[in-house]
Amino acid sequence: MNKAARRLPQGLYLITPDTPDTEALIARVEVALKGEPVMLQYRNKCLTGDAQLEQAAEIRTRCYASGVPFIMNDNLELAVRLDADGVHLGREDGDVARARARLGGERILGVSCYNEWPLAEAAAAAGADYVAFGAMYPSSTKPGAVAASVDLLTRARKSLAVGVVAIGGITLDNAGALVGAGASQLAVISDVFDAPDPAVRARAYATLYASQSNLSA
Repeated sequence: MNKAARRLPQGLYLITPDTPDTEALIARVEVALKGEPVMLQYRNKCLTGDAQLEQAAEIRTRCYASGVPFIMNDNLELAVRLDADGVHLGREDGDVARARARLGGERILGVSCYNEWPLAEAAAAAGADYVAFGAMYPSSTKPGAVAASVDLLTRARKSLAVGVVAIGGITLDNAGALVGAGASQLAVISDVFDAPDPAVRARAYATLYASQSNLSA
């Protein structure tokens, strides 16, 4: 059962783009971290094994140096091995309650809930710190992703004692509606990493929460 919920910081939840080029990725991450995202998730579907481990470790080092929590996507074992700040699990990535037990109470556990309210309820009950809904908008990263309603964000904010993350096709132009609907964090890849200056773009997301300071994370 979830604790009275960990207060996760509100703001930009940066997610890394897929690339096998570790040097290029590190350079982009270092710039983006200057924009002070509240968390960073390492996600790379084009690497496995030692190559993924090495790349993840490099990103972890940069996150820790910047004071930004490092979250591992999909891989609980790798999260534990790297001493990550947490893990994000999808539908096929293992049982949420078992992950909570393995992580202990201090690390962050997030769960993808797509457009399915029962998944969010179950994740919160099993110990998740946040639930993620999306795709909120068409996404170039996952063009076949199911569409999720912004109403889910509002419902989760009112009904579940966990953080509420919106993901999928988010840009500065459309993010305001998600913040207003109840998203405590905005998970973004392309709109930051493809920007001319990722740090400036990342920092701009914080301003979206300036008028929403009454919302709890």
